Amino acid sequence: MQKIIVTGSEGFVARNLIVALERLDGVEVLPFNRRHGLEVLNQYLEETDFIFHLAGVNRPKQIEEFDSGNRGLTEYLATALVKQGRAVPIVFSSSVQAGNGSPYGQSKLAAEKCLLEYGARMHVEVFPIRLPNLFGKWSRPNYNSVVSSFCYNVVHGLTLEISDRQNRLDLAYIDDVVELFLSIFLDGQLPDEPILPIIKTTLGELADLINSFSEQRTSALIPQMGDKLTRELYTTYLSYLERDSFVYDLCVYNDNRGSLFELFKSEGFGQIFVSKTFPGITRGNHYHDSKVEKFCVVQGQAKVAFRHIEEDVSFSFCVHGGQIQIVDIPPGYTHSITNIGNDEMIVLFWANEIFNPAMPDTYYSEV
Repeated sequence: MQKIIVTGSEGFVARNLIVALERLDGVEVLPFNRRHGLEVLNQYLEETDFIFHLAGVNRPKQIEEFDSGNRGLTEYLATALVKQGRAVPIVFSSSVQAGNGSPYGQSKLAAEKCLLEYGARMHVEVFPIRLPNLFGKWSRPNYNSVVSSFCYNVVHGLTLEISDRQNRLDLAYIDDVVELFLSIFLDGQLPDEPILPIIKTTLGELADLINSFSEQRTSALIPQMGDKLTRELYTTYLSYLERDSFVYDLCVYNDNRGSLFELFKSEGFGQIFVSKTFPGITRGNHYHDSKVEKFCVVQGQAKVAFRHIEEDVSFSFCVHGGQIQIVDIPPGYTHSITNIGNDEMIVLFWANEIFNPAMPDTYYSEV
């Protein structure tokens, strides 16, 4: 059993890392935070096989706390290990601000130097990782990063404070950081370059994206998940939802045929909608020039009929919810779907474009 100290165990990075470490076989996490005394730390140091030193101070009440919280604790940890004669690998969460002349940057640089001296003295690897602004689940609003603050404010209907929309940001996603830390622990070395994916954006782009997420519940528009920043920002945004708002209503259109509602739509993949149809009812009897669709009956029995618009002969397929199948709807074929069962029929539809009432590309023609 390998024992791993994680300092700052109640912090944003540590919480995500601990969850991942506890999924590994043969690992015991020794969490250390400000509620523990140095006696606990000394005991852990005597037992540990690896250290993730993530504790630190970035928003102190007094400026002197930068030095005591960053350099001071790191120096204590390294000195204690030397006294115990223990050569333990250490990953240290430093900052891209290290050495920039600010009190925070200077304290991080001093902590790096302390650990590198320890590593050289004890002939053991240490890994100071200079992290940019981080974002992801469990980040504290108005503390850890502007992303968490923006997400929290938009979720709670609060105004975003933007000093300069053109202000550039370098961001890293928490799961990428955790993956990097795990690879160092498992391999005993840094991975090949680049060691951490960096996302470049601006405050304005960040604010616009996060604001757009709040509109998804009414528009059904899903963000462009092919973009790394958008995908990971949306994941982060959802992590700030209050529990009583996990569930929300959709707009359902009812008529004498049954009901229909839009599930999701996106400029990238089109739209998905669902219909419920009463027995004996037929939907469709139209064709498209360019739009294509897919039908999937998830409950009930259906007859899907086709006719090429230049021909007089129709043909059909019977499908049902007991055998999940996809029916492709090519352009130039008028088509219909009829509930031939005795119960309500539920069908999932996909179209390759979002419905535009001004250009519906939908033309009536009986099958």
